[in-house]
Amino acid sequence: MTFTSTAHQQVGHSINRLESRAKVTGTADYTHNLSLPRMLHAKAVRSAHAHARILSINTERAAAMPGVFKVVTARDVMQVIPDPHYGPAFHDQPILAIDKVRHIGEPLAVVLAEDVHVAEAAAGLVEVEYEVLPAVFDEVQAAHNTDILVHDMLRPAGTFPDLKHLAGRKGTNVALDYRLRHGDIDKAFAEAAHVFDHTFRTQQVMHTPLEPMISIAELNERGITIHTASQSPSFVRLEIARLLGWAENRVQVKTRLLGGGFGAKLYIKLEALAVALTLIARRPVRVALTMEEQFYTITKHATTFRIRSAVNAQGRITGRHCEVYWNGGAYADIGPRVTQKSGFTAGGPYDIDNLHIDSYQVYTNLPTAGAFRGFGITQVVWGYESQADLIARAIGMDPLEFRRLNLLENGRPHGAGTIMKDAALRMVLDRVASRMDWDTPIERGTGTVRKGRGLGLGFKALVAPTTSVATITAAGDGSCTLLISTVDMGQGSDTAMAIVAAEVLGIRAEDIHVVHADTDATPYDMATLGSRSTFSMGNAVKAAAADLLLKVRELADSLGVPFNGMGDTSLLLKKKFSMQAGTLVGTGSFVPSYTSPDANGQSPDITPNWMIGGTGVEVEVDTETGHFKILRMENVVDCGTPLNPKVVETQISGAAIMQLGMVHLEKMDFDADGQLRNASFSEYKIPGILDIPEQFGCEAVEAQQTTGPFGAKGLGESGCFGVASAVAEAIHDAVGVRITTLPITPEDVYKALAQRQTEESPT
Repeated sequence: MTFTSTAHQQVGHSINRLESRAKVTGTADYTHNLSLPRMLHAKAVRSAHAHARILSINTERAAAMPGVFKVVTARDVMQVIPDPHYGPAFHDQPILAIDKVRHIGEPLAVVLAEDVHVAEAAAGLVEVEYEVLPAVFDEVQAAHNTDILVHDMLRPAGTFPDLKHLAGRKGTNVALDYRLRHGDIDKAFAEAAHVFDHTFRTQQVMHTPLEPMISIAELNERGITIHTASQSPSFVRLEIARLLGWAENRVQVKTRLLGGGFGAKLYIKLEALAVALTLIARRPVRVALTMEEQFYTITKHATTFRIRSAVNAQGRITGRHCEVYWNGGAYADIGPRVTQKSGFTAGGPYDIDNLHIDSYQVYTNLPTAGAFRGFGITQVVWGYESQADLIARAIGMDPLEFRRLNLLENGRPHGAGTIMKDAALRMVLDRVASRMDWDTPIERGTGTVRKGRGLGLGFKALVAPTTSVATITAAGDGSCTLLISTVDMGQGSDTAMAIVAAEVLGIRAEDIHVVHADTDATPYDMATLGSRSTFSMGNAVKAAAADLLLKVRELADSLGVPFNGMGDTSLLLKKKFSMQAGTLVGTGSFVPSYTSPDANGQSPDITPNWMIGGTGVEVEVDTETGHFKILRMENVVDCGTPLNPKVVETQISGAAIMQLGMVHLEKMDFDADGQLRNASFSEYKIPGILDIPEQFGCEAVEAQQTTGPFGAKGLGESGCFGVASAVAEAIHDAVGVRITTLPITPEDVYKALAQRQTEESPT
């Protein structure tokens, strides 16, 4: 992957990640490595039913087992936290199930022991009596079913400004219904030359971070310290303080490096349970999940997306109605934000005069769904790009030209009312086409093996409003320390933020020490999510570094000494204090502008920037078996100015490969009673090295985000946007059958080929 030369000293130059040596030598610091004196291990007793009343929990046999410290139920939790419900959107999730369970695998009791194996064995001795209730699993059925209610009452959290309007629909399973209304949709369909109506579905999957979730809590002289593998330490502090009725400064949250997150470790996951258990036991408690347990904790939304489009004789989309149902599982988590933020992009990156969108977050009796790499965008791109290909085929237009004809341009309003700016949609699309040699016909294969190709394009709005604060200090010797609550989970954020600060200060990024999140020391950051860190925290770090530079200049002026840059800091401080002493502090904060959408989903300022990603794919398909192989994959993104090209390339490829797993491998397989049948890597397959195409390209186009730090914006998700639809179109192009439900399996392709052959055979 190559980039043009840069005028910057640090920005745009490839450097190794700051933590790379520690990782390859095994000295990197993870929460899993932490062990505290007198620490107890916690193992959960989990529900065996998807929906049931808890009639009794018998803990006698478990409590009598040698080595067991205590068996804890919701009744014990409520002695230390009277209202133990939490959540970023609704306060709907109890620390341990109270009176009722809402999905299989929900924790309803916990065994504490000094030996984790004793705790695990004793958990199997807890006896639970249930009254089984009817359950609902399908998102569309749940949205329209009032006989089975997952929740009888909803309490909006009111924490975030963009979710303060939440109320839910009383007497239904709908937690949020977002609507966008733009233009006259009825007129568009009435006057259309062509009308297309398709439904696309995606499956429930799990993040599978290779470092499973873990939280350890311990009491201190003032309050409590939580060591946790979290993407949002500032929110954890805020929410735990709320649950306990404490001041925030009594709650300390510390993170280390994360072994992957992808949205799984956001908001509250294990922290509230660890805190409650520590308050009960008065000893440190470690709550660490197995890979299997993660499947019952947080997942990616399954969706049903019906999309109707009106198209004129020239191939322009004149009207579109999108109806998206998001399967949120038993608890809302941040699903309402996914439903809203991704919902308003469901019309696609196209200039459509008449657009209606209805997006529903729905409770079901499956494990909870929340943030996942892409934040809902991959689900809607799958739908609107698949339909783009089907429309192009139906009207006899090349799929690339159909997209070019309908593409949104900078300066034009998105359907939500915000004018497009710094969105390199056409540039990304054209580069995908160029890398795929789109103008050159491909070799179609021979015999039973056929070849085809496809491309897909998607965009994502940056989450807003959010807040990021940064502090950077210069010590007596002039060395700099950057304090931020952005969490490095493998995406290279420590290095990116050091590059931004170093560029301002005129020093090397490698010479800046980045302090990992510790809410007693590092300032507030909303969360490490949604590819917001480069833009939001990057701007805060840039401001903090500029403030520090100003402080050094002011010190030089006060001493009557010429200012020559940060290299003078040590001499200036020695001159002021007559020794190596003192600390200079720079601070910066960033809150992007944002206007909440009105009742029709309209806003002149709905997002600070747009992230763009496109993918081209070539496949070969065996028509006798349905097996297909991805031969080539080209991924192109707009990330503005690449801060560190070395990391940019790995972020693009990582996102694309992860999405490839969703396309043809991964699916949480539930039986008719809601029991998950493949909660382990022995049955749940993620991409391996042999699943990656031999021809695999990555590129960031030459673009700039004018409001970003040195022209940069996020890219951790952009590589995943167009993958699924490109694969589906390539298969269609090869053998003439379309798959509309993910994942795409050889069985699906074979069945579609067999059905087509049956339909074409003479009766």
